[in-house]
Amino acid sequence: MTDNLVQLLPDNIANQIAAGEVIQRPASVVKELVENAIDSGANEIELVVKDSGKTLIQVTDNGCGMSEIDARMSLERHATSKLRTAEDLFNLRTMGFRGEALASIAAVAQLELKTRRAPDDLGTRIVVEGSEVKTQEPVAAAPGTTMAVRNLFFNIPARRNFLKSDTVELRHIRDEFIRIALAYPEVRFDLTVNDRLDLALPAGKLRQRVVQVFGRKYDSLLVPIDEDTDVLQITGFVGKPEGARKSKVGQYFFINDRFIKSSYLHHAVIGAYDDLLGKDSYPFYVIYIRIDPARIDVNVHPTKQEIKFEDERMIYNYLKATIRHGLGRASIMPSIDFETDNVFSPSKTTNYAKAADEERGEALPSRMNADYTPPAPRVAADSSRLSRDDRAQNNLPASEAQRRASNLRHWEDLYRGLSGDETDGPAENTIDFDATEEFSAALVDLGTGEILQSKVSDDVLPSRVSGGDETGQTTTDQDRKPYQLHARYVVSPIKSGWLLIDQRAAHQRILYEKFLANLEDSPAASQQSLFPQTIELAHADVGVMNDLLPDLAQLGFDVEAFGGNSFIIRGIPAEIAGKQNEKEILERLLQQYRDNVDMVNNGHERLARVLARGAAIRKGQGLDVAEMRSLINQLFACGQPRRAPNGDKCFVKYELSEVERLFVG
Repeated sequence: MTDNLVQLLPDNIANQIAAGEVIQRPASVVKELVENAIDSGANEIELVVKDSGKTLIQVTDNGCGMSEIDARMSLERHATSKLRTAEDLFNLRTMGFRGEALASIAAVAQLELKTRRAPDDLGTRIVVEGSEVKTQEPVAAAPGTTMAVRNLFFNIPARRNFLKSDTVELRHIRDEFIRIALAYPEVRFDLTVNDRLDLALPAGKLRQRVVQVFGRKYDSLLVPIDEDTDVLQITGFVGKPEGARKSKVGQYFFINDRFIKSSYLHHAVIGAYDDLLGKDSYPFYVIYIRIDPARIDVNVHPTKQEIKFEDERMIYNYLKATIRHGLGRASIMPSIDFETDNVFSPSKTTNYAKAADEERGEALPSRMNADYTPPAPRVAADSSRLSRDDRAQNNLPASEAQRRASNLRHWEDLYRGLSGDETDGPAENTIDFDATEEFSAALVDLGTGEILQSKVSDDVLPSRVSGGDETGQTTTDQDRKPYQLHARYVVSPIKSGWLLIDQRAAHQRILYEKFLANLEDSPAASQQSLFPQTIELAHADVGVMNDLLPDLAQLGFDVEAFGGNSFIIRGIPAEIAGKQNEKEILERLLQQYRDNVDMVNNGHERLARVLARGAAIRKGQGLDVAEMRSLINQLFACGQPRRAPNGDKCFVKYELSEVERLFVG
C-alpha cells in the first residue's frame, strides 16, 4: 500500500506562492501599501523609496491606525476588515478586499509595521521576516500607520535576479504612485527617492493635480467632460487633438476611483475624436466613471486592474457621447443642435451649396438649366485654356467651353506634382522634383563623390552616384542622376536596373551607426544654441531624463537640470543643429525611450535607435540631387546598409528584366 501523496502546504510556502501573483515587483508593494493607506481614511501619505524599492519601500499615513490585535491579524492570509459576507463582494467601495497583500509582502520581505489609533496612548510594532513574526511590542508612535518593507525577495534570489534595472523599476513605482495620486486629488502625496524629495503633490482639485503631475503645458490642452445620468457619472478631462502623441502615454481610466485598463473603453475614446486625430496618434485623457458597484465585478485578477461590466456596451456609448459633447462645447468639433427647426429645408440646402461654391471660388455649370450663365470672371478665367479659335473651330458654346476647361483643370490637379511643371528648377533627364525643405546637416557632400567601401555586392551599388555630366554632354546609364519619388523614396539607377531607397529608413541607419559610435568611442561635437531653450517634462519623464544626461552629453546634447520638472537645452549635436526643433527631439526621445519602443538589452543601442528615429528626416521631405547622392553614399558606407535599426528594409532592388516582362504579351 502506497503512502498518501496529497498534503497541505506550510503557511510560509503558501504565502510565497500567493505572493507570486500579488507581488510581482517593487511597484506592486507600493500599490498595495498606498491603497491600504487610502482605505484607512488618510489625507496625507508619504512614500519613501531606496534603490528602486529593492532596499526600502516605506509608506506613512495619518489614517485611523490599528489596535494591537488588528495589527497582528492583518498579517494573516485572507484577513481583511472590508468584507463580512459574500454579498459584500458586489458592494465594494474600498481599494483592497482580498486580505492577501500584507501576508504576501511579509512572505518575501522583511516587514516592519508601526501603527497607533488616535485614542490609544501607545501603538504597536511588529517585525516579520519570511512570514515569521520576529518581534511584537508596544511603541510610541504618531496616529496612523507606517509600513517599512526592506530587502524585497531576500529569500527568493531567483525573483530578485529577474528584476529589471533600477531605472525601469523606479519608473514603474512612479507610475503606480501617479495613478493613485490622480484618483485622489484631495489627498496630499509626497514621494521621496534615495533621500531626495522627488514629487510633492498638495491636496487640491483634479485640474491642479493633473497639472502638478504632467506639467503646466497640459493646462491649456485639457477639455473638461461631465455627464451625470441615472446609471453612471462621467467626469474628468480629455486632451485637445494638438496634444495627441504617438504612444499610449497619459491615458487613465478610473472606475469608482480604481485605476483600470480597458482596450474596449479606449476604443470609445478614440471613436469620439472621429477624424480629429492623425494616424497612429493617441489623445491624453483622465476619465472617472462612477457606477453602482453591483454593476461591476472587480474580483477578476489579483492586481484588480481588470473589471467586468454588467453592460459594457452601455458604458461605451455613454463615454463616447460624453467626450463628443465635451469637444463640441470646446469648439473642437461641430455640434448638432437637434432643437433647430427645418435644419435641412430646401432653401437652406440651396444656400449651403451656394456658400460652398463661393468658398471654392467657382460655380459649376448646370446642364439641367439651359438658362444658366456662369459668372463672367470665372468664365474668362476658366475658358482661357481654350482659345477663341478653338471654340470657333469646334463650334462650342461658352458654357461647354467652361465645362471642358473645368474638367481639364481638375484632371491637371490630379496629376499636379508628378511632372516638372510645379518645380522651380530646370528638368534633368525629363524628370524634375521639388526640394521644399533643406536636408539634415548630417548629409554633407563627401567631396570625392565616389562610393565608400561597402559590404554590399557590386551589382547592388549605384554606379557613379555622384556622377552626371555637368558639361552639357549626353548622359549615359552609368551617369544618370538619382531622383525623388513622392518625396518619400529615392530612385538610383544601377547597371542592371535601379534601387528604390526609403529615405527615412536609410537616414535612420546612417544616424544610428553615427550615434552608436559616439556613445561607444568618441563624443560627438555639440553646437551651442544662441538662445537656450527650457523644456518642462511630465514628472514621469524627469527620472528618465536624469538617467540619460551622461549619454546625451556623449551624443552632443548640452542639457542640464533647471529645477523641478524643467531642463535647459544649451546645445544639440552639430549633425542635426538648425534642422530639427531641440525640444521636439528630446520629447520624442523621452517618449519612445520610456515606452520601450525598441526592446534592446544594450542601453547604448537602444538610445541610439530611439534618437535616430526621432532625428531622421520625415516622409514627404524634399531632397535635391546633392542631398540624395550624399544619402546614398553614406548609406552604403554603413556596416549594415540593408536594414534600418528597427528591421525595415532600406532599399529594394529592381531588375530591368522584370520590367521588360511586364510589357510582353
